[in-house]
Amino acid sequence: MTLLRAENVNVRLGHAEIVKGASFSLGRGELTALVGPNGAGKTTLMRALAGLIAAQGHIEIEGRPLASVSPRERARMMGYLPQGNIFHWPMPVEAIVGLGRYPHGDPFAAPTDADKIAIEEALAATATEKFARRAVTTLSGGERARVALARALATQAPILLVDEPTVSLDVRHQLVVMELLRKVTRNGGGVLAVIHDLTLAARFADRVLVMENGRLVAQGKPAETLDPARMAEVFGVEAQMLPFDGVSIPVARRPL
Repeated sequence: MTLLRAENVNVRLGHAEIVKGASFSLGRGELTALVGPNGAGKTTLMRALAGLIAAQGHIEIEGRPLASVSPRERARMMGYLPQGNIFHWPMPVEAIVGLGRYPHGDPFAAPTDADKIAIEEALAATATEKFARRAVTTLSGGERARVALARALATQAPILLVDEPTVSLDVRHQLVVMELLRKVTRNGGGVLAVIHDLTLAARFADRVLVMENGRLVAQGKPAETLDPARMAEVFGVEAQMLPFDGVSIPVARRPL
């Protein structure tokens, strides 16, 4: 089943055309990595898919036009984790994760049992339960990134859009986060993740979308889309594919 579909999506910011004719689909149980050099338009595309900025073209979530879905209902259907620091107030971590439950009920009512379970599971999954009562502003960048992911997970939406979820994380927690995203897909969800670490993309993604200068120039399995020729053309590096744990991993050798 297709959870998210984009057809000929274009985004213009001011006089600049940032996204040009993007078309792809995200299926249930699928982890898709969106990769590309800096400035390719990845974050802009993600924001358009989340309904945060205007776009031309057609976007569907679970078979419904994005424009026909109310913001509250959209938040139940799609979790969105933006890149960078999104916390500027000293709220307790537990309260921030609880914001992920906002689309499911009255924001002024006491949390339901279902809310409490979802919050506890999200905290445990991201290893942030020990910070639950601490102000988020007292945490490190990597810890805040995990709290942000916990909030997105607490929504329990079938579609998860995550923009650079492993940035600021140490190597262990990078793997923890990628395993979490895989767990979402094993439970029937679909994940679209902007990932700069191409080795992580190759190891964990079912499909890879390669973006360059606002266009999706390739999409398919990691071994097909991250081959040495494309690494040279899109990323400007000489690369070699090495076998690891049953998959081929691109390793950059030198800049071109």
